[in-house]
Amino acid sequence: MNAEVRREKQKFYMGSVHILREEKVSENPFIVIKQLCEKIKTGWQSVFIAAVLGMAFVWGLNYLKLDYRRLLTGTAVLFRILKAMFPPSTTGWSHVLVGAVETFNIAWMGTLIAGVIGFFLSFLGAANISPSPLLRLAVRWFAALMRAIPAMVWALVFVAALGLGPLPGILALAVHGTGMLIKVFCDSIEEVDSGIIEALQATGASWFQVVARGILPAVWPYLLSWILLRLDVDLRYSSVMGMVGAGGIGWLLTRAMRMYQFNEAIFIILVIFAMLTSVERINHYIKKKVLNL
Repeated sequence: MNAEVRREKQKFYMGSVHILREEKVSENPFIVIKQLCEKIKTGWQSVFIAAVLGMAFVWGLNYLKLDYRRLLTGTAVLFRILKAMFPPSTTGWSHVLVGAVETFNIAWMGTLIAGVIGFFLSFLGAANISPSPLLRLAVRWFAALMRAIPAMVWALVFVAALGLGPLPGILALAVHGTGMLIKVFCDSIEEVDSGIIEALQATGASWFQVVARGILPAVWPYLLSWILLRLDVDLRYSSVMGMVGAGGIGWLLTRAMRMYQFNEAIFIILVIFAMLTSVERINHYIKKKVLNL
């Protein structure tokens, strides 16, 4: 009994000493001043950043010379357009269906070409598996150039070179998608555990064997998920590429808007929305049920 009492007293004493030490530390004027200065410094940094952003925003508004009166007049016009869109007109549904199918074909064909090219080049551009540093830099720079130019600009270039139709749209998505997929594929490959690569290399495995037996089994679900994501992006691109003459449902939407046929335009917009939503749900199902991501 006495031993238990002594232990309780010892615990109480040690706890009191710990509390007193904390109080002494907190009452140390130098530490208090240092903490206060750090808080003030952090606060002034936040104020400075907010002030810089605010001035930059005001300068941007002044530089663009925006006419704010157009917001009032434009809002009234916008409501009139929205009112004219309903009810949707389905008179040209067969042409819209053909345009939707063409849009989907442009998207998946461009994605497929980009996926195949990006798949092979990514193993040359990944730092942990590339056979040559110069080759890695060349692949990286090539990918950066391809994705730096927007897909719509590529579409304009190919329309000027090849004429109107779906082919410029496919090539535009393929070129831009190749640059993007090379980057994300390389990043996924570089995240593979280096121990797997070193173990295979220690057994005398060739470069192709390291890729086939070590890299691919670890990264293929992620590569496929990136391709599915790119398909979703390309479908959105292909939906508007018709505006520049690259085929698809975008041309029908542009024509309807220019002819002030707003009830037909809203029907086309609803078809685009249904198509994008369906592909997004299918991608989500594949990632969750098939790839387990």
